[in-house]
Amino acid sequence: MKFNRKTIISIFLMFLFGASIFLTAADILFRKPQQVEVEIVVMETSLGTIEIELNRDLAPITVENFVNYVEEGFYDGVSFHRIIKGFMIQGGGFDGEDKYKETRNPIEIESQNGLKNVRGAIAMARSSDPDSATSQFFINTVNNENLDYPSFDGYGYTVFGLVISGMEVVDAIEAVATDTRDTIYGPMGDWPVEDVFIISAYMKIE
Repeated sequence: MKFNRKTIISIFLMFLFGASIFLTAADILFRKPQQVEVEIVVMETSLGTIEIELNRDLAPITVENFVNYVEEGFYDGVSFHRIIKGFMIQGGGFDGEDKYKETRNPIEIESQNGLKNVRGAIAMARSSDPDSATSQFFINTVNNENLDYPSFDGYGYTVFGLVISGMEVVDAIEAVATDTRDTIYGPMGDWPVEDVFIISAYMKIE
């Protein structure tokens, strides 16, 4: 059987088209799923280890800021200086001599990201200025819906991660006795009678 030029070209194009479909299907079938990098902060405290998964997708500015502090060793030796039972534990600002650590510039608030101040969620502490967060953070020990955007002041508090391991350590920190401590800045309430420290904080990438 003889084929004219037009028939040969048609058969050749059909072959190429079929091969292309086969390769595309094989690529879809055998393609390895793209791995999503999970950022976890490990906090070794004087009462045990806490692991926190960060949410860079929904809080990119806050996570970048927090990770920078972690990677420069800022939190090593920092205390949990404010603990309120049935509410939260706060740290990230004072060194071992009860002095404020020098921080970088404040960051923009991201409290409208949809993340909630549920038990185990980590959020940024701030002043009455919504864009005043620097290094201080708190971990919610109960569901604190009143801190979610828009909260009582119209801004709320930025949640940027969640405790995935060591919540019993958070509870142990929450349970310590507190009192008012005299500092060079004046008396500060809700301060642990026995100091609770972050011994070391570092990133664990999974």
